[in-house]
Amino acid sequence: MTVQSMTGFARAAGVRGNAEFVFEVKSVNGRGLELRARLPAGLERLERPIRDIAQRYLKRGNVQIQLNLIGATETATPRLDAAVLGHYLAVARDLATQNGLEPPRVEGLMALPGVILRGETAPETDEAEQDALYLATFEQAMKGLAQARGAEGAHLAAILTGHLDEIERLTTAAEAQAATQPAAIRGRLEAQLADLLKDKAGAVSAERLAQEVAMLAVKADVREEVDRLRAHVAEARKLLAAGDGVGRRLDFLAQEFNREANTLCSKSTDVDLTRLGLDLKTAVDRLREQVQNVE
Repeated sequence: MTVQSMTGFARAAGVRGNAEFVFEVKSVNGRGLELRARLPAGLERLERPIRDIAQRYLKRGNVQIQLNLIGATETATPRLDAAVLGHYLAVARDLATQNGLEPPRVEGLMALPGVILRGETAPETDEAEQDALYLATFEQAMKGLAQARGAEGAHLAAILTGHLDEIERLTTAAEAQAATQPAAIRGRLEAQLADLLKDKAGAVSAERLAQEVAMLAVKADVREEVDRLRAHVAEARKLLAAGDGVGRRLDFLAQEFNREANTLCSKSTDVDLTRLGLDLKTAVDRLREQVQNVE
């Protein structure tokens, strides 16, 4: 599988009777999978199956799902739901009698939810049939979202590969520069000692000087950091090749990249090596920023 982005948008439309409905789904970055569904009144029952469908296509991301009922054509006429009106009327009369209130007025009852049905000239279809139509259309929208996230993911994978190439290049350059550190340390130490002892008798033995240089060189040795950086690059490339739900592991690797780059900078005794370390940190930051978009 290819890398999946967490960013995408899709829509799918359907027709029920002479009314149209549209599902719109959009997703952005998220630590886990968070679904928010906005459904019209009376269709709340669809939320659970909608979540089940979404979870088959997505692993991470903040996802907003909206169902819009466009309505019927202009030729459709409103219809009265006598059963709902009768229920409201009975309740209103009981309340009026018990509390000494005015009898219910027709215009007030007609304004209550569900009394007037708009946009339907044909009898309602079976509820299970309606739900099947809604869910089939929603699945089309989810397929579109998955395709959009996949296309964005392919672009993202190319960017991440470029950042890994840059990190690998800087790691190789840092290794080469670090190899010159022992000689540079020895040269600086000899110059410092010569300056300190120029007005004094005596000199530091070659053996003592070699010991001091060795101690400083061990402290400045960055071979372990270089080896770990290379290992992290190789692992990141494997994850990009796998592609399926690797965002969390890539984020962890980005943190490890940053840790090694910081250590390399702290060990550096050379201006050029420090500069390479800072460039490496910049490349890692760019990698980590893009990794936040990976599912």
